[in-house]
Amino acid sequence: MTAIAVTIAGSDSGGGAGVQADLKTFSALGVYGASVLAALTAQNTLGVTGIHDVPEDFIRAQIDAVFSDLSVDAVKIGMLSRPETIEAVSDRLLAHGATNIVLDPVMVAASGDPLITDASVDVLKSGLFPHMDLITPNLHEAARLLGRDPAANRAEMEEQARQLLEFGPKAVLLKGGHGEEPEAADILVMASGVEWYTAPRLATKNTHGTGCTLSSAIAAGLAKGRSLANAVGAAKDYVTAAIQASDTLSIGSGHGPVHHFHAVWQERGMA
Repeated sequence: MTAIAVTIAGSDSGGGAGVQADLKTFSALGVYGASVLAALTAQNTLGVTGIHDVPEDFIRAQIDAVFSDLSVDAVKIGMLSRPETIEAVSDRLLAHGATNIVLDPVMVAASGDPLITDASVDVLKSGLFPHMDLITPNLHEAARLLGRDPAANRAEMEEQARQLLEFGPKAVLLKGGHGEEPEAADILVMASGVEWYTAPRLATKNTHGTGCTLSSAIAAGLAKGRSLANAVGAAKDYVTAAIQASDTLSIGSGHGPVHHFHAVWQERGMA
């Protein structure tokens, strides 16, 4: 059987994040990608200049179209900017019995532009978190969700991840990429225990779409039958390599994208 994953997220007209990054990631990791557009953004490597929300009835129609025909093995959810959007996504995923759902609670773009309202954050926590297999906030997103300052060390990261687990998801991956330590450390907290994943912190400005790519890589792993802990580890390795290869690309004049196809291009002498 062909492994299938669907991304439900906003688009990125610059191609580095959002639905575009998710589909590239699925393809790079050998998973067929379907998509549901929840919003359109006008953005590039310099920032976001506009957001156009897709009407919730059409979001529902897209989800119904995908799930009525495709045998979906995993779901990645990205930017959902309005309460109505969140409610529509939650309703239809529950109706279709979706499994292996990974939520990246995107709130701010790499450029610093806000992408979600406070009202949406509240609905996200109450209406979507309890149905998620995994949520993947970064330090700043976790702080906003909890109304706290960002975690400053590993002990605080574990504490905040455990607090987020109380909102109902089966597991929390708190990402430390925005931290100050020499290594980029992420913590996976599940009811069954805790695992840490570390990688060298790489000196590059080309990190646009990193969070989208990690969460979609985890979804790809789950779609292929990996355990959650194994899928997270494989996704961390993939994203680290994609960041490491990002400087071989020359895309835009701001925060460039990670190199989703680094392995394929290298094999073909394209990088």
